[in-house]
Amino acid sequence: MSLHPTLQPYADAWTHSIEAISELVQPLPEADWNRRTPCPGWSVRDIVSHVIGLDCEMLGDPRPIHTLPRDLFHVTNDHQRYMEMQVDVRRHHTAPEMTAELEYTIIRRNRQLRNESRDPGTKVRGPLGTELTLEESMRRHAFDVWAHEQDLRSALGRPGNLDSPGAYIARDVLLDELPHVVAEKAQAPRSSAVVVDVHGPVEFLRTIRVDIQGRGTLETAPALGPAVTLTLDWETYLRLACGRVTPDAVTDHVKTEGDTGLAAAILRNFTVTK
Repeated sequence: MSLHPTLQPYADAWTHSIEAISELVQPLPEADWNRRTPCPGWSVRDIVSHVIGLDCEMLGDPRPIHTLPRDLFHVTNDHQRYMEMQVDVRRHHTAPEMTAELEYTIIRRNRQLRNESRDPGTKVRGPLGTELTLEESMRRHAFDVWAHEQDLRSALGRPGNLDSPGAYIARDVLLDELPHVVAEKAQAPRSSAVVVDVHGPVEFLRTIRVDIQGRGTLETAPALGPAVTLTLDWETYLRLACGRVTPDAVTDHVKTEGDTGLAAAILRNFTVTK
């Protein structure tokens, strides 16, 4: 295996999630491919199409030449339009076509990973012509595939893998966005602190400190007398941060202490995926 040690955890997480997705969808009858998922506007088929499309782009395949219909009301920005292309082009594919393409894509990606010898800092193509490092690309991809595995599990009533390798990568990806949520989006007061306490299959406690310039930083040390403390379970944290539910829908699962206005502002801005 020539994969750089820094990249190995992301490859392992992707492998775990993509194999779980394959196992979930292989036996599905045709009707179940049309089930709605928590991902806005997407069915089971659409999620699998998206995952296939992401991996095809990681392989360097050309993007499909396709015109999106005008009535996709869940598509509202350029990033969503970009992601929708790989989905819409497969919307009329049958269950056998979907599973066959998924399996073929997994085989190709496994071969690519076995032969991957590039440095983690190598620049690669990202969505919408952006450029990012190979490490960040693989990290984001591992998170995305795991999050969509959870969408499929929710739609199919097959919960699981909330503490798999991808879950810990998802935790870190989502936590990276918390300082921006608290300090900039929710406009937490300067020289204040917000504590997020998460329990369940993945447990963590983090403090977001806002300095005198209004910049937010993430810390593992607890804060004395925080402006707000949010306590919630890991699955609820994930669903909120990925935009799968609204704060109003999960009030029974989120306990807030401190400044109620700031707590509400943080929860309103909790979604960090595009």
